[in-house]
Amino acid sequence: MMPIPGHGLAKGLAVTLKAMTRRSVTAQYPDVQPDLPPRSRGVIALFEENCTVCMLCARECPDWCIYIDSHKETTPATAPGGRERSRNVLDRFAIDFSLCMYCGICIEVCPFDALFWTPEFEYAETDILELTHERDKLRDWMWTVPAPPALDPGAEEPKEIAAARKAADKLIAAQQAQQAEQAGQAAQAQSAEQAGQAEQAPPESSA
Repeated sequence: MMPIPGHGLAKGLAVTLKAMTRRSVTAQYPDVQPDLPPRSRGVIALFEENCTVCMLCARECPDWCIYIDSHKETTPATAPGGRERSRNVLDRFAIDFSLCMYCGICIEVCPFDALFWTPEFEYAETDILELTHERDKLRDWMWTVPAPPALDPGAEEPKEIAAARKAADKLIAAQQAQQAEQAGQAAQAQSAEQAGQAEQAPPESSA
């Protein structure tokens, strides 16, 4: 079947007419912040307390844009006869966002949940050298990380929460047993003291 002459032109004009009659929506940015999707990728935030300086994120980064410096500290033994332990202390954690391609590998491989996606995207700089942000700035972005979505009511409880609850229940049971044992010992001591006082008391004389 031969195409009708002018069919493509008519189709294009119809699309144009449809767009012209549609009400335009203007985003009033920056006065009004955009409503971003919950899983939007802005920058990477650092929760410093969870970082163990395992260097896994820096090794797996395909762009080599993560810079980590640390030193070792020796902690004394917590019990007599114990041995000293050494731990890594984080000195520097920086990300060069001029190199980062936002692949998210560093967040996925972090075994201790120290890195998170944040919807913050207003971090443009006039100098490319200022796009390397240190751990203080990464920590500030941590407070913009959205809360995780709620679990399905019918979903199975996470193993970590179940293990933590089991350990807490065991600890509470042990504390209650210890308190009961202490209360029993106190009652026995009190009854023994009362019995001793009764034996030491002089007998009453009959009139």
